[in-house]
Amino acid sequence: MRLRSGLRAVLGIGLAVTLSGLVGHSLAAAITAGLAALLALFTVADSTVRKQAVTTVLLPVVGFPVLALATTLHEYSWLRDGAFLAVVCAGVYARRWGPRGHALGIFAFMSFFMTQFLHAVPAQLPELYAAVLLALAASSTVRFGFWCYERRVPPPVVPVAEPTRGLARVTTRQAIQATVASALALGAGQFLSEERWYWAVGTVWWIFVNTTSRGETLVRGFRRVAGTLTGIAVGLVVAVELDGAPVPTAALVAVCVFGIFYTAAVSYTWMMLAVTLMAGLLYGLLGVLDHDLLVLRLAETGVGALGVVLAVLIVLPVSTHATTHAWVHRAVQCVHTCTADAAARLAGDPDADPARSVAELELLLGRVRLSLAPLVHPLSPLRGRKDRARQVLALLDDCVRDVRALARIAADAEASHDARLTAACWRVERAVEALTTPGRAYEKDEVVTGEEHAAEVTALVHVHAIVRALEQLAAPLSARPESSSAGSC
Repeated sequence: MRLRSGLRAVLGIGLAVTLSGLVGHSLAAAITAGLAALLALFTVADSTVRKQAVTTVLLPVVGFPVLALATTLHEYSWLRDGAFLAVVCAGVYARRWGPRGHALGIFAFMSFFMTQFLHAVPAQLPELYAAVLLALAASSTVRFGFWCYERRVPPPVVPVAEPTRGLARVTTRQAIQATVASALALGAGQFLSEERWYWAVGTVWWIFVNTTSRGETLVRGFRRVAGTLTGIAVGLVVAVELDGAPVPTAALVAVCVFGIFYTAAVSYTWMMLAVTLMAGLLYGLLGVLDHDLLVLRLAETGVGALGVVLAVLIVLPVSTHATTHAWVHRAVQCVHTCTADAAARLAGDPDADPARSVAELELLLGRVRLSLAPLVHPLSPLRGRKDRARQVLALLDDCVRDVRALARIAADAEASHDARLTAACWRVERAVEALTTPGRAYEKDEVVTGEEHAAEVTALVHVHAIVRALEQLAAPLSARPESSSAGSC
């Protein structure tokens, strides 16, 4: 999937830029077209192809007004800064509406950012609008027409969001944190450079993407700085030496685009290396790239990351411990749902479908991994908490493995129901309640023996393995995070 995504991005963005050049657009408009196509392909991630198409159509609805606003405020720095902070706040808050709000918020922010990057003025708006529309049409032709591989894969399962309100809602809290961090970064960025200050704000924006806790945000900030530093080092060797030569620069930009899409899901550091190198190549095309500019880019990234650190530590902080426990609780509850669905399917209920619950469980496990990333990071000094975090991940992996096996058994039409399986599923429910309800006691389960009815016995073995994993989760989850000896996660 990552390979397909990367190759399709190169095709879609390449087509957008090529068409922009063929119709006679300026270099600034061609770059705008390429960035618009990149954003459409990278950020639109709705659960179905139909929803993805609708979100893509809505991108210019939010992007064009922001472009117009940004181009008219160049000479009014205070108004420009205030408008940019308002876009940041609204863009982060829009994530409460799921993938569509997330994509539209990013496109709105990047529309303001691109205007500063290109120093666009109102007279260029018609050409920029035309470039964006052409880019979206070209990238959509590739994505939804020529190479729509999503039609052949099942839609992803998205966990239902927790029903929280006010400052307890992640998007509300992050909107406030991101706005404060952006204000700090904006001031420090303008102190470093009155022309390239927007890099600091851009750093703040992208660090807050896909994070929920203080620890996640700090680790992401570290990885952004590391990726930027590495990308600048590569840029000094490659981008500066090319000095904007069109053909090799275009080829390397294509490589960077592929790298962004191919590495985004597995390494934020590598993705940032590709982004930083691509930005350097684009500045080379614009004729403004030199060593000092790359050093300034690193400094702006640093002050942006520092603004994030101050914001998440001071403004409405949420600990890694609290976030991890929330996701682990949802994961173990999903384990019970999977087990119950499998038992119902074995009992003959044709409507019970454990496969969908398993898909949701795997997604939740991925979210737990992201939440625990700060604790299992190689540079984490908290060895006790690191060990406990690894134990939690290993036990949840065991649960997922046994749940998958149980779902496969339930899908076997010849497998029949055993009353012991129902009793074992009740024990799973009690184990989950013991983990998620403070003070709840749990009685140990007996071991399954016997060789008759292989399907039932095998299912019972997996259910009891799930129960044992849930029992062992109690220790790392019950220890207090401030206890140096317990080292809970």
